[in-house]
Order: sequence, then C-alpha cells, then structure tokens
Amino acid sequence: MEAVNLLSSNRYTEKQIGYLFISVLVNSNSELIRLINNAIKNDLASRNPTFMGLALHCIASVGSREMAEAFAGEIPKVLVAGDTMDSVKQSAALCLLRLYRTSPDLVPMGDWTSRVVHLLNDQHLGVVTAATSLITTLAQKNPEEFKTSVSLAVSRLSRIVTSASTDLQDYTYYFVPAPWLSVKLLRLLQCYPPPDPAVRGRLTECLETILNKAQEPPKSKKVQHSNAKNAVLFEAISLIIHHDSEPNLLVRACNQLGQFLQHRETNLRYLALESMCTLASSEFSHEAVKTHIETVINALKTERDVSVRQRAVDLLYAMCDRSNAPQIVAEMLSYLETADYSIREEIVLKVAILAEKYAVDYTWYVDTILNLIRIAGDYVSEEVWYRVIQIVINRDDVQGYAAKTVFEALQAPACHENLVKVGGYILGEFGNLIAGDPRSSPLIQFNLLHSKFHLCSVPTRALLLSTYIKFVNLFPEVKPTIQDVLRSDSQLRNADVELQQRAVEYLRLSTVASTDILATVLEEMPPFPERESSILAKLKKKKGPSTVTDLEDTKRERSVDVNGGPEPAPASTSAVSTPSPSADLLGLGAAPPAPAGPPPSSGGGGLLVDVFSDSASVVAPLAPGSEDNFARFVCKNNGVLFENQLLQIGLKSEFRQNLGRMFIFYGNKTSTQFLNFTPTLICSDDLQPNLNLQTKPVDPTVEGGAQVQQVVNIECVSDFMEAPVLNIQFRYGGTFQNVSVQLPITLNKFFQPTEMASQDFFQRWKQLSNPQQEVQNIFKAKHPMDTEVTKAKIIGFGSALLEEVDPNPANFVGAGIIHTKTTQIGCLLRLEPNLQAQMYRLTLRTSKEAVSQRLCELLSAQF
Repeated sequence: MEAVNLLSSNRYTEKQIGYLFISVLVNSNSELIRLINNAIKNDLASRNPTFMGLALHCIASVGSREMAEAFAGEIPKVLVAGDTMDSVKQSAALCLLRLYRTSPDLVPMGDWTSRVVHLLNDQHLGVVTAATSLITTLAQKNPEEFKTSVSLAVSRLSRIVTSASTDLQDYTYYFVPAPWLSVKLLRLLQCYPPPDPAVRGRLTECLETILNKAQEPPKSKKVQHSNAKNAVLFEAISLIIHHDSEPNLLVRACNQLGQFLQHRETNLRYLALESMCTLASSEFSHEAVKTHIETVINALKTERDVSVRQRAVDLLYAMCDRSNAPQIVAEMLSYLETADYSIREEIVLKVAILAEKYAVDYTWYVDTILNLIRIAGDYVSEEVWYRVIQIVINRDDVQGYAAKTVFEALQAPACHENLVKVGGYILGEFGNLIAGDPRSSPLIQFNLLHSKFHLCSVPTRALLLSTYIKFVNLFPEVKPTIQDVLRSDSQLRNADVELQQRAVEYLRLSTVASTDILATVLEEMPPFPERESSILAKLKKKKGPSTVTDLEDTKRERSVDVNGGPEPAPASTSAVSTPSPSADLLGLGAAPPAPAGPPPSSGGGGLLVDVFSDSASVVAPLAPGSEDNFARFVCKNNGVLFENQLLQIGLKSEFRQNLGRMFIFYGNKTSTQFLNFTPTLICSDDLQPNLNLQTKPVDPTVEGGAQVQQVVNIECVSDFMEAPVLNIQFRYGGTFQNVSVQLPITLNKFFQPTEMASQDFFQRWKQLSNPQQEVQNIFKAKHPMDTEVTKAKIIGFGSALLEEVDPNPANFVGAGIIHTKTTQIGCLLRLEPNLQAQMYRLTLRTSKEAVSQRLCELLSAQF
C-alpha cells in the first residue's frame, strides 16, 4: 500500500521507487491491482513524458494479462499521437510488443496500424528501431495489415546503407551506420515475398551495396566493427535466400560466404557453412556452392570445433549431385573413421542416402555400404542394412557382385554383426551365383557363415538359420552338414524359443519335403514394392519436421528416388512379399483421379438448392503475379509458387523420363482454420489427352498455422503446350476464398540430358535442317548477362550443357531428349549472347515443330 501511495506523488524519485517496487513484487492477482491501474492511467494521461515513461515501463515489466486488458487499447493511441515525445514513443512501441507477445488476442488491430507503419519514416532512429521490432512481430501474424511497411522499410534501409558513417552520429557503431536497425529492417522484409518491380530495384541496390561493403578493407581492427558489419551481411544474405529470385545476388552471396569458410573466427565459419547449406538448395546458386567443395572438405579434416564440422557435413550433403557424389561420399567415409561419436549416426545415414540417390553404378553402391558397415558398424541402423538388401533384391545386375563382395568381406577375422546379417541374407538368396568358383563353393560359404554364428546375437542367429535352410534348397550337397547343425542339442534344445522353433521346423522341412515343395517354399525373395526410402524417412525424423523449404526436401537433383521402399523382413521362410502389381515405380496406377470440379454440396434434399454452398462458384481468374512465379519454376523444381496474406503454396517436384511426382504444400498463414478446403486441378480440353494427372484428396479443414501436403502423380502421354491450372476454394472466417494459379508442369520437365561429342552434335544439327524443325528467337536480356547463372539455368531447364562443342566459347550449347509415353523427341539448342547489345539469339532444333516452338518460348523467358 505504501508503494501505491508513492505512485500518486508528483516527485520523480518517489514515483520511481513506487513503480520499481510494484514492477518487481506485485502479484497480478493482488487486490491492489485496480488502484495501481488507476495510478498508471493517470500518468499516461498526464502528458508528462517522464511519468509516462515510468508507467509504460511498469506495464511492460509486469506484462500480465490483466495489464493487457487494461491498457492494450490505450498504448497504441499514445504511440501514434502527434505530440508524443520520441522517448515515450520508443517505450510505447516496446511496451505494446511485450503485451502482444503475452496476449495477442487482446491487442486490437484498428486505425492505428497504418499510422504505426509510418513510424518507419520517423526522424528519430530510436523510434524507428522500436517500431520495426513491433511491426515485424505483428506482420508475422497479420501480413496483409502491414504490407505497406515493405516499401517504407526498403527506403529506410536504402538511406542507412548509402549513408556515410558520420551521417548518423549517435547511431553509428564502430563505423557501421545503424547496424541493429538494418538487421531488423532486413528481418521485417523476410516476412513478405519479393516486392513489386519498382521497390525491388531499390532493394536489389541496397543488397548489392551491403555485399560490396563486405569486400571493403575494415575501417577498424576491433572485433565490434567486424561483428556489426557481418551481422548486417548475414541478414542480407538470409533475405536474398528468402526471396530466391535474383540469380546474380544468390551467386554473389555464395562467393562472399566462400571467403568466410577459412576465416580465423570460428563463429563466422559456422555461419557461412550454415547459410551455404540453404544456398545449395537454390537452383540458381547450387553450381556456385559446388565450386567451394575443396575448402569444405578441408574444413572437415582440419576444423577444431565439432559443431563446425557437423555443418561442413551438412553442406557436403546439400551440395552433392551426380557430378561429385563419388568424391563427397569417399570424403565422408574417410572422415567417419575419426568423426565424433555424437554425429556418426547422422553421417552414416547421409552417406547411405547419397550412395543410393546418385548411384549410377550399383557395384559402387554395394562397396560403399559395406565399407560403411566396416568403418562404423555400431552406428549403422537397421534401416541402412535393410536398404542394401532391398536394392540388391530389386536389381538383377548387382546380385552376383554383391554376393562375391560380402563373401570376401566376411573373411576378415573381426566382422561387425551388421555385416554378418547382410552376408547371411545375400548369400542365402544369391550364394548360388558364386558357388561355381571353388574358392567360394557351397561348403566354404556355409563354414564361413557358421564360424560367425556363435558370436552373434539371437536375431542374427535366427537369420542365419534361415540362410542355412535356403542353402539346403540351393545346394543339396551340403544338406547332411546343415541337418547335423540343426539336429544338435544346442539348436533343438535352445533356451531361446525363436531359435528352437526355427531349428525344429527347418529340420523337419528338410527331411519331409520333396525337392519341388522345398524349392517352392524357399524360393528367392520377390522384389520389394517401392515406397519412400526408409533411411531418408529416418534422417527427416532426426532433423525434425520439415517445412516447404526444408533443405533435405529441396534437393535439386531431378532424378526420382526409384529405390525407395519398406524394410525387408528377416530372411525367414515366413517372409512373403508380393511385388507391386504394376511396374509403375511412381505408383501412378494407384492414385484416384483428380476431381474434375468442386465436390457436390452435402445437402440432404436433392431438389433443394443449397444457397450458401460454394460448389457452384466459378473458377477464379489467375492470381496477379502468378505468371512471374510460373516462369521462375521453368528452370527449378522447388520453392514457393504463390503467397498472399492467408495462404502459401509451396512445391517440391521430381521428374524422371515421362513420369513425375509433385508435392504441393498448402500453408495456412493465419491463426484461423480454413474450412471446405478444396484444391482442384484443371486441364483444358487440348491438354487432357496429353497429360495424365492423378491426385490424392486433402483434408477439407486446414488448422491455423498448419500445413497440408498433396501429392500429384504426373504422366506425360504426348507433347503438350499449356500448363494445368490449380484452383483452390475455401472458407476463411466466413468469407469464401477462390484462388487460381498455373501449375508449373511444362514440357521441359520431361527432358533427359544427353552428352554428345562435338562432331555428333553438328551431324545431328545438320540432320534437323528442315525449316519447320528450327525455331529461332532474338531478344533483349531482361537480367544481367552472367555466364554462371546462364549455365545454371540451361542445366535447370533440363538439357545437358555441352562444353567445348561450339567453336565460339561464349556460346552455350545443349542437348537432351523429351520423353513422352508415345514417343521420344531429340532436342538441340544453341544460345548466343551479345554482351555489347545486351541481346541473345536462341536457336532450337527438334524433330517436331510444335516442340521447338514451345521450348523456345519457355527458355527465352528465362534470360
């Protein structure tokens, strides 16, 4: 009570002691709270800046729900009043931020929101800094209300970045103008998609200036100078990655981070590796990231800090593709011998995934995995050795090699138990493929496996007993030896019921059954049906739930993981697996067809029209800006396709020959659920016969802040010119929403790159010389003419980039084959840049005029 009395004093010291006492000690349930709130109201209304400051500090310190109920409506008025002092505005902005964080539902949005945005133009940088923190938090929940902040934030950032360090005297920190404010503005811009062209130009200039300043020699040797400068730089790079739309900036950001990889500051090396992991997943900067491979490998070998080494492993994983997989896998394996125990399991998973994903030669894959088990057997989870067995069973061409290799590996005096499991399974299925060689005769194979039997755990012994009975079927000559083993007391009277049962049943089976029955019961395992790779699923689980742009998901490699599948059962006779009915690896046959229109309304009476249903609604015209987004996806497969204040649509797709699979992620950006959520794929009459789309339905309710996924299986039947439309209809807060965007399924997605020598290329070029086979387009460059970016786009487009084929080294030459169900169409392309005139000439030759025309149209729009 004494403290409450002090609040009504007009002396600063007494009032301050009263507020301080209350801030620290008052319980929000105190019966004095009404008296305290009255005193605070009086001070806020007093217009005395010192007293107002004390009152705001007290509200923020207590920050309870009761405080929010009493003052959340008052503080915005103080914040935007024309006569409020700067120091009070700062306190009011931070106080409102505190209340919003504890009770967002109690802070009313209203007329004040547009006026708060204009605080970004305030003369006083302290007010701008406090306002930016507030606006960023509010914009994350209510993007539409605050979208005008984008242009103001860009112009403010532009003024700071271009100012000299003497201009903003009180806000210059070790020669860096307003670093904290710059970081906050860059963070605010990450709440929104790239701005419209006028603002985008200015923002690009800002980001270029920040990248340029990073190259300047330091103005001070002190660590505070480099910390402030790098804080702004890393936030700018985060924004460049977030927008993922400026190839030139992405490549520059990558080169800048590359310089930090060998910096003496451990934190900088860590941050550079972390940001480069994200850059590796962008179509535009993947090639640029790959140029730093030697430095990253060196970091893995010489780095002292384990967390930095872990980031280096992540980056190697992210930058891996067909071209460098053998090198990266070899480096990871050699690092594994000395790696910290805490990260071994993750490295094992990553090596297993990369070896499988980029295995052109499956003998290399088998060698890699056996090596993996040899080096880090304890960290090889079941998923990894299950996977090897699955792949060997599903691929005839590698079975003999796998049998020979495991046979050799088992001869080492000390074998890890996982190797015994793999050896037992593979020799039981395919030991006959190497039995012709006297060095690996059936008896030698059996003795080798049985020499490991007594050292193994029960599940492994059970698996080996299954191998032995398979040997009885494969090699009748070892039958007596194996029957003796099964008959011995140690098996028939084994304390473990599983081993005893197997021994009894297998022994009986080998004596009673005729050879025909034995051969039927013990026949080779059929191929496993394909599903998502179990090791990829395990890695995702370790890394936590993924978002649309999760690194593991945005791997840019276009190949579909054709080896995905469930775990095999142990090699026992009871494991019977049926091959999938169709050889269709993408499962196109299984999915229900895409709905042709909105679902019928669920009204009971057939004659009564449901006036309020959305089902009769017309498909909306294409959303503004969706054309640009569509064009961005011609050369890339992953990213955000559409975003407004309510909904974000992300895509992740993979294509292989004439088949494809697209994952569409619908994210609800609001805190309110979407009802009757109905995405529909619409193909025009011309498109329908040429493109087969099948979708799985999605849940009609999308919770606030949640994300749902829809899978679209795609089959290209014949060449096509248009793209399908994705229409989404749902109810949000009582209003009906209707959005349409073009889905980036274009003819070039069914490209398979073809490598060709120079003479083959020109010979084929001459063969396609009919006037209707060639299409040429001369056009002005819309983007900076950067060689690396152009290469990345041609590779992203799907064709192979042929080096040293064109006599003029400045030209780009590509070749590939478009795969459709009905036919294959060879395509050759030549892109000739003219730097002086800022023009390009693009020539395409294919065996079909319409295809040349469509590919030329799609590729021209990229430069």
